[in-house]
Amino acid sequence: MAISEMADLFSPALRRERVVDWQAPGPVAKAAASMSGLEAMRAIRDGLLPEPPMARLIDFRLRVAEPGRVVMELQPHEALENTVGLLHGATAAALLDTAMGCAISTMLPAGRGSVTSDLKLTYLRPLSVRSGTISAEGKLIKLGRQSSYAEGFLRDGAGNLAVHATATFSMVGNSQ
Repeated sequence: MAISEMADLFSPALRRERVVDWQAPGPVAKAAASMSGLEAMRAIRDGLLPEPPMARLIDFRLRVAEPGRVVMELQPHEALENTVGLLHGATAAALLDTAMGCAISTMLPAGRGSVTSDLKLTYLRPLSVRSGTISAEGKLIKLGRQSSYAEGFLRDGAGNLAVHATATFSMVGNSQ
């Protein structure tokens, strides 16, 4: 490609803009503090609590919140693409990390939470805006007092497994 052709890549006609808004997370965390993890997940799913800023940034939604299991959904968009026209791997990582952590949360009492200490992803097939609605399922494998374990599955719109994940989470908060 000639240098003059590359300049066209910066033309105003090719420019995109996306505005992201979110609720301040501090007051939301305070409102959720008296809820069990399952209650908080369901309140987010049902629109009673605002979604976390990361969910707004990437634009994914919590669709299923059951004891030990959570499903997030994302309608992929070009703002998440890399330079080869595929969804950036960090998109899958963020979705799966969130889904697995939330799956653990569904089993926790008020005042308890978890933070990711180890995350392993295996990418099995590429994803793009043509992949259809992407779903990220997180499942609790083992709930522990100090560490918990979860597994995640990211599927394209046709139900094909695209990414598999496992994670270890450190438990935080009151240990009542």
